Amino acid sequence: MTRFSERVEQVSISGIREVFEAAGEDAINLGLGQPDFPTPDHAREAAVEAIRAGKADAYTSNKGTESLREAIAEKHARDNDFDVDPNDVIATSGGSEALHIALEAHVNEGEEVLFPDPGFVSYEALTHLAGGTPKPVELREDLTMDPDDVEAAITDDTAAFVVNSPANPTGAVQSPDDMREFARIAAEHDVLCVSDEVYEKQVFDGEHRSPAAFDDTGNVVVVNACSKAYSMTGWRLGWVTGSNERIERMLRVHQYAQACASAPAQYAAEAALTGPQEPVAEMREAFEERRDVLLAGFEEMGLACPTPKGAFYAMPKVPDGWVEEVIDRGVIVVPGDAFGEHGDGYARISYATDMETLKEAIDIMAEATAAVKA
Repeated sequence: MTRFSERVEQVSISGIREVFEAAGEDAINLGLGQPDFPTPDHAREAAVEAIRAGKADAYTSNKGTESLREAIAEKHARDNDFDVDPNDVIATSGGSEALHIALEAHVNEGEEVLFPDPGFVSYEALTHLAGGTPKPVELREDLTMDPDDVEAAITDDTAAFVVNSPANPTGAVQSPDDMREFARIAAEHDVLCVSDEVYEKQVFDGEHRSPAAFDDTGNVVVVNACSKAYSMTGWRLGWVTGSNERIERMLRVHQYAQACASAPAQYAAEAALTGPQEPVAEMREAFEERRDVLLAGFEEMGLACPTPKGAFYAMPKVPDGWVEEVIDRGVIVVPGDAFGEHGDGYARISYATDMETLKEAIDIMAEATAAVKA
């Protein structure tokens, strides 16, 4: 009899991937969380130059090149109002690995990890893989996570809670007051706050603040990546930063699972972080324009949708059968329950596609809405 790890048996293939596999080749894809912009030229060229110079032929330090870690530290001081020692940074294979090593290093067998519901699909899966117990936290009506609900859910068995702002799948942005409260909760209850900030550059309304800016106890770790900010999803370059004590434990996981992040990607990331930032602003402006067009379309359809203040996702409330009807008509969307029990009755729409295609998809969704409501 073939035996498998019980932890792996608790994890299934992502519901997002199942939708992709079932869709036709000509379908309009509004399910993909990937910017439709090219990686900035200066980042690409930095990788090419590193390859040509032979700088990318060998392992880097487990934590990443010193110059990349210095660039990450400078980025946090410039953008996020907190100081980071470059020695307290690990460059990872995307934000996904950063999340993985953060939970793996801090969660004991059976300990609880709190995370938003609906929330990014990896939180529950990575909790299982770390041997922990997932504990979803239902969101407010505006799809943000209430610090009071997080605090009320903490028990003696809680190891960590995850904050994601701007959020996937909702596009919600937590307020600065919320972020301050999350830092306080982590400190007072002596639990880890994992702050997933990969969408921080896509904020349309309000402002992004990291709980790390309010942390003086070392109980916050920050996960980030170049993937969404610089349209570098395929480069697989993220990072995690936190106290030296926490980083050293996460490094123990990283060095055996990954050794180091891709060397060419590290040089590209350094250039992206230190070079011209105009491409970031151009993407944000385009996403905001698309968001407004999509929201207007939902209003005409009669679908209620909390206004997404960041990222490039919207999560409207939809009638029964809507997701299936839309997919049957050739537009890929993701059912809300793929992101947790409390996502039931919603759908996630990615507007990381060009305006012409988005408008075509809106027309199709309108037809599907009329058919379902008929």
